[in-house]
Amino acid sequence: MARSRARIRITAAPLFTATALSYTANCALGAAVAAKLIDTSGFRWLHHALYIATCASAAVAVGTAWWGSPRGASRRAALTLMPAAVPLVAIARARTRGVSHPLIALAAAPFILASLIGSLHPADRK
Repeated sequence: MARSRARIRITAAPLFTATALSYTANCALGAAVAAKLIDTSGFRWLHHALYIATCASAAVAVGTAWWGSPRGASRRAALTLMPAAVPLVAIARARTRGVSHPLIALAAAPFILASLIGSLHPADRK
């Protein structure tokens, strides 16, 4: 019996959307805590869980886009998202008090937004 080598067609757009949503939720929670609108002393783990969800979904989105099919828009979105890894890694070492933490966190925003747009609106280049 011959095995078919047909590739499974996977769209990575939902993964880029999940990355953007978890990043946005994490930034919103961090801003609300900084502005003293929310006290997370009882559930401080939520901010960390959202950070882990953002990093994990970004890694899965890049991996799926790189090795999945179709490749065009997903690969462009993955290449756009890859520079966001630098601030996402650096934020773990940044002090939580002060201005550096939110600035490093916001440095990932342009890459996450561009990858989301790129995954949802593929360029039709021929």
